[in-house]
Amino acid sequence: MEPKSIVSITNLNHYFGEKRIRTQTLFNINFHIRFGEIVIMTGPSGSGKTTLLTLIGGLRSVQEGSLKFLGHELFGASNEQLVKVRRHIGYIFQAHNLLDFLTARQNVQMSLELHKNISESEARSKSEAILNAVKLENRVNYYPSDLSGGQKQRVAIARALVSHPKLVLADEPTAALDSKTGRDVVTLMQELAKEQNCAILMVTHDNRILDIADRIIHMEDGHLVKEVLQ
Repeated sequence: MEPKSIVSITNLNHYFGEKRIRTQTLFNINFHIRFGEIVIMTGPSGSGKTTLLTLIGGLRSVQEGSLKFLGHELFGASNEQLVKVRRHIGYIFQAHNLLDFLTARQNVQMSLELHKNISESEARSKSEAILNAVKLENRVNYYPSDLSGGQKQRVAIARALVSHPKLVLADEPTAALDSKTGRDVVTLMQELAKEQNCAILMVTHDNRILDIADRIIHMEDGHLVKEVLQ
């Protein structure tokens, strides 16, 4: 039976450091993400947003509490199990993290290399199709140095969505963009995610884009302090 939520978190705590210098960064986090919804996470710097994002994304190990992804418990998961989880997740960061020596298509195609069942020619055509969807059909063979900031971020969106992930995690995706480009980028994310029934969890300080969310959760000092339905 398919779980009702993509992500389900119960009594999650997280710590940095060892022994006497050990500090708690997340406190008793409880929340879930449903299929197809857009959740925005707000809060001051240092409140634990990015730590929570990396735990959900299988980029850190769960130390205490329960974090289920598609019904599978990540507490106690092996590195191999976390790699499998990452195959179902797309990542978009503030710095687009494109490789300068690869073209737009090659950067997108890289994220399909985790999927061994996709041939080289299929990966190429999927990459070109998603670049077309983000309106970069004329920039397929351009290198990042020849693209604007907004175009680079659209390549990053294409890379995150090309494998049809169940969840996209976005950390400050509009921070380096002007207001119009930022709006275009999140609208594009919203449209493509709805098409694919993919959930988005986005960390942002950008108040101009809060209206795209189905829910907004607010964090302070490692606590989830408020949740607002849009």
